Amino acid sequence: MHRRDFLNDFSTGLAGIALTSLLLRDGAVFAADAAAEPRERGPRPHHPPRAKRVVQIFLSGGLSHVDSFDHKPLLDKHSGQRMPAVDLDVFTPEKVGRLTPSYFSFRRRGESGQSISDLFPHIARQADMLTFIRSMTTSSGDHAPATYQANSGFRSAGFPAMGSWLSYGLGSANDDLPTFVVFPDTRGYPSSGASNWSSAFLPAEHQGVMFHAEGEVVRNLHSPEPLADGTRAARLRLLESINSRDLERRGGGDAFADRIASYQMAARMQRSIPEAVDLARETQSTHRLYGLDRDVTRPFGRSCLMARRLIERGVRFVQLWSGGNIGQCASWDAHEYLLTNHAPQAERIDLPVAGLLVDLDRRGLLDDTLVVFNTEFGRLPFAQVERGDHGLGRDHNQHGFSVWLAGAGLKRGFSYGETDEWGFAATVDPVTPPDFHGTILHLLGIDHERLTYYHSGIQRRLTDVSGSVIEELFA
Repeated sequence: MHRRDFLNDFSTGLAGIALTSLLLRDGAVFAADAAAEPRERGPRPHHPPRAKRVVQIFLSGGLSHVDSFDHKPLLDKHSGQRMPAVDLDVFTPEKVGRLTPSYFSFRRRGESGQSISDLFPHIARQADMLTFIRSMTTSSGDHAPATYQANSGFRSAGFPAMGSWLSYGLGSANDDLPTFVVFPDTRGYPSSGASNWSSAFLPAEHQGVMFHAEGEVVRNLHSPEPLADGTRAARLRLLESINSRDLERRGGGDAFADRIASYQMAARMQRSIPEAVDLARETQSTHRLYGLDRDVTRPFGRSCLMARRLIERGVRFVQLWSGGNIGQCASWDAHEYLLTNHAPQAERIDLPVAGLLVDLDRRGLLDDTLVVFNTEFGRLPFAQVERGDHGLGRDHNQHGFSVWLAGAGLKRGFSYGETDEWGFAATVDPVTPPDFHGTILHLLGIDHERLTYYHSGIQRRLTDVSGSVIEELFA
C-alpha cells in the first residue's frame, strides 16, 4: 500500500474516526467551531456540580417506611382499630384493615436526632450523614410500573434509566470501563429484568452493564480458551477492518456504530475489569467493614465494595439491587409476615451499606459522590386483607413513603417533608419522581429541563414535562 492510500484509508476509516473522537474528548485537538477554547472531558455540565458520580441502592418490592424511617406513634396507640380517615376513592371499606404498630422499635439517632428503627441498626449509626425525604410519592401501586417510574420516570418500558441519562449527559470518565454499571441481587433479577437499566432510545453505549457479585463478574467477558496476545490482536484488527468497510458501505448509521463501540468496550474491559473488581487488593479490615467475613452479608457487601472501586476508577453510576422478581425469589414485598420478610432482607444489606458510607467518607469520596437509597413505594399502616390475629403484613402504598440520600453537598442529618400522623399519605412537601430525578440531576450539574433527546417527534427527558429541584436539601 502506498503512503497516500494508507493515510486516506486511516483518515476516513473507523480507526481514524475513533482516534479523532478520543483526541477531541481529551482536548488534544479542537472542533472547528470551538475556536481556541479547550474542551472538557465529556459533555459539559450546565452548572458547577456538587456530585461527580452516583451509587444507588434500590430495594425492590417496597420497603415499609413506617417500620424503618418514618415513626408513627399513633399506630401503637390505636393498634387494632380502623384508621379514621381513608380516601375511599382509593380503598373500598372492605379493603381497609386494622392499624398495625411498627414491628421494630424506633429511637432517636446521632446528634441530629433522626428517628430510625432497629430494622437498620448499622445504617442508623450513620444518621448524621443522611438526608431524608419522608414525603415521597409515586403514581402507581403496582410493582413493575412503580419500579419503572422510580428508575426511568415513566410507568412503562421503553424509556432510558436514570443511569443512562447520566451517561448520555456527562459522558465517560474512563474509556476502559462502562459509564453505567448494575449489580442485580444474587438471588434473581427484579420485575421486568434488564429493561430497568435499558438505554431505550438513547445510543446503546449508555445502557447499564450487568456485573455480578458472585462467580464471573461479567458474564462471557473472556474467551472460552486462552489466546496468545498476538492472536487476539490480529483478530481484533481483522474485525475492525471488516466493520470499517461495512460501515462505509452502509453509509454510517448510529445503531451499527454503537454496536461496534460496544464490542470495542468489551475488548478493553477484558483488561480493565479484573483489576477493578479484585477485592483481594483490599485489606482485611475493609472486608470486615463491608461484611465480607459473614455469609449473610457477603453477597451485597461484595457489590458495595466493588461499587466503591468502580467509582474510584471513573464509573459514573453504579446501581445495586436488593430483592429480585416479586413472587419468584426474595424481595421486600411483605403482604403477609412483614417481620419475617423485612428482618432478613435488612440483615443482608444493613452492614454493607453502612460500611460503604463510612468508607466513602473516610476516603474523601463522599464529598462528591451521591448515595441514593430508595424503593418503588412504601407500605400501608394497615393490611388490606386481615390474615389472622398475628403476623399481619402491609400492602402497597404509593401515597407517601421515605427515601434517603447522602453526600454531595447535601444537608446532613436533615429531614424533608412529612406524611400524615398514620403514615398513609404525604401531607407536607410531597415529592414526585420528576422532583426526585430533577434534584439528582441538579446535584450532578445538569438542568433536567435541558437534558433532552429527540425521539419520535418529541424532545424526551427524564422528568417528562414536570419536576422541581428541591433546593432545601442542599447545604
